Amino acid sequence: MSSFWSALDLLPDYLSQHVILSATALLFGVLIGGPLAIVCAQHVRWRGPLLLAASLIQTIPGLALLALFYPLLLALSNVLKPAIGLSLPALGFLPAVLALTLYAVLPILRNGVTGLLSVDPAVIEAAKGVGMTRGQMFWQVELPLAAPVFMAGIRTSAVWTIGAATLATPVGQTSLGNYIFSGLQLENWLYVLFGCAASAGLALLTDICLGLTEAGLAQRRPMQTGFGLAIICIGVACAAGTVVAARHQSGTGVADKPYVIGAKNFAEQFILAEVIADRLKQAGAKTTMRDGLGSAIAFRALSANDIDVYVDYSGTLWANVLERTDHPPRAEMLSQLGAALKSRFGVRLLGTLGFENAYGLMMKKTRAKALGITSLQDLAAHASELALGSDLEFLHRPEWESLRTGYGLNFRRLVSYDPTFMYRALAQDDVDVISGFTSDGRIAANDLIVLADPRGALPLYDALMLVAPRRAGDAILEHALRPLIDRIHADAMRQANLLVDRDEEKNTPREAAQGIIDLLKRP
Repeated sequence: MSSFWSALDLLPDYLSQHVILSATALLFGVLIGGPLAIVCAQHVRWRGPLLLAASLIQTIPGLALLALFYPLLLALSNVLKPAIGLSLPALGFLPAVLALTLYAVLPILRNGVTGLLSVDPAVIEAAKGVGMTRGQMFWQVELPLAAPVFMAGIRTSAVWTIGAATLATPVGQTSLGNYIFSGLQLENWLYVLFGCAASAGLALLTDICLGLTEAGLAQRRPMQTGFGLAIICIGVACAAGTVVAARHQSGTGVADKPYVIGAKNFAEQFILAEVIADRLKQAGAKTTMRDGLGSAIAFRALSANDIDVYVDYSGTLWANVLERTDHPPRAEMLSQLGAALKSRFGVRLLGTLGFENAYGLMMKKTRAKALGITSLQDLAAHASELALGSDLEFLHRPEWESLRTGYGLNFRRLVSYDPTFMYRALAQDDVDVISGFTSDGRIAANDLIVLADPRGALPLYDALMLVAPRRAGDAILEHALRPLIDRIHADAMRQANLLVDRDEEKNTPREAAQGIIDLLKRP
C-alpha cells in the first residue's frame, strides 16, 4: 500500500507534465499536418512524397526518435550559441515535443487528404454554379464537409501521442513514463501498472472528448463541438497551472533555480540521487530530478548544464568520454580524469564517494565450480558453450571490446536485458554469465561469483560526484555535497542496493537512501 500512496503523490506532477507535452505535440501536429493535407489534396505532385515522408517517420522506433533529437539539438546549440548567443535545451521538453510532433503528423495528414478528396464533386459543381469563389468553396463547402474525417485523424493522433509520450523519460522529460521506467528498473509492478493505467485513462478521456467534437461537426451541432473542445482546454489549463505553480514553488529557495539532479537508469543511481537531494534540501535548496537517463546522455546533459550534478564512474568516463584504453593506477587516473573533464568540458570532479561499482562478469557459484571457472581466463575455454546476458549498453561499450579481445571471449549467444531481467535470466538459467555490477547486493543474495580479471582488461570504476560547469563554483552545492566525499563505503552501498532490488519487501530508493543518510550523520 505504501507504493500505491507514493505513486499517488507523484501523479499531479507526472500527469500535468504528460498533458502539457502531449497537448503541445498534438497542437503542432495539427498546425503542420492540416496545411500539408490541404497542399496534398490540391497538388497531386506533392501528395506522394509528403505522405511517404510522414509514413517513414512512423517506422522509426519512438524511443530512438526521441533519443536522436538530443545530439541534434546539442550540435545545433553549439553552432547557434557562438553565432547569435542562442542556446537550445537539448534535454527534456524540447526534444520530446519535437519527436512527438513528427509522430502526430501522419494520421492528421492522411485523414485530411482523404476527407478533402472524398467531397462529392457534385457539391463542388453546385457551389460553382451559385457563383462561389475558390476560397469560398474551400472554407464554406469542402472544409466543413471534410472536418469530421479531419477530426478522426486528430483523435487517432491524440491517442498515439499520449501513448508515445511515456517514452520521453530517458531524454529527461517528466511524464507518466517515469512510473513505467522506474517501475521496470525496481521491479515495482504497481508503478508500472499505475503508469500504464494513467496513460490509458488519459488517452481514453481525450478520445471521448474529441469524439464529441467529431460528432458535433458531423451533425452540425456547434454546442456539442464546443463542449468537447472546452473540456480538453480546461484540462490543459489545469495541467499548465499545476506545472507553473510547482515551478514557482521550487524556485523560491536559496538558489535562484532548483538544483537539477541527474541519475542513470538503475537502482544505485536512484538511491544516490535521493542522497544528493537530501543533502541539498538540508542546506535549504530546492531540487528536481531527471532520472532514467542513458549513460552517454547523462554526461552530455551535465556538460551542457541541463543537469547540475550526478554520480558517474571513473572507468565509464575514462573509456567512453575520454576514449582512453590505458589503465593507469587509481590516483593517476583520477588526477588525469579531473583535469581533462575540467579543461575539455568545464565539468568539475568534486571527488570520489568511497566505493567502486565496477563491471564484472558473473556466474552462479555452483555453475562456475562445476566448470572449474574462477577467472575470465578460465571462462575463455568454455565461452563457446555458454550464453552471456548483458545490460542494454554493455555490448556496445569499449569495456566489452577490451574483454572480448583481451581474453578471446566468443560466447555461444549474446543477449541484452534490462538490468533487472538480466539477473532473473541468470537465475532461471536462460544465460550462463552476466555483466553485473560489483556494488550490487544481488551478488551475495543470489550466491554469485565475480570472475577475476587477471589481465586487468577492465578499468577502475570509482563512484565520482560530478558538477556542471555553471555550478562549478556554487558554494551551496559545495557545502552540501562535500560531506559525501569518501564517506560511502562499498558495504553500505550494496546493502542499500539490495533493499531496492530484493524480490520481497522491496524498499523505494528514498527509503533505501535513508541508511546512507543516517551513516553520514555519524561522526
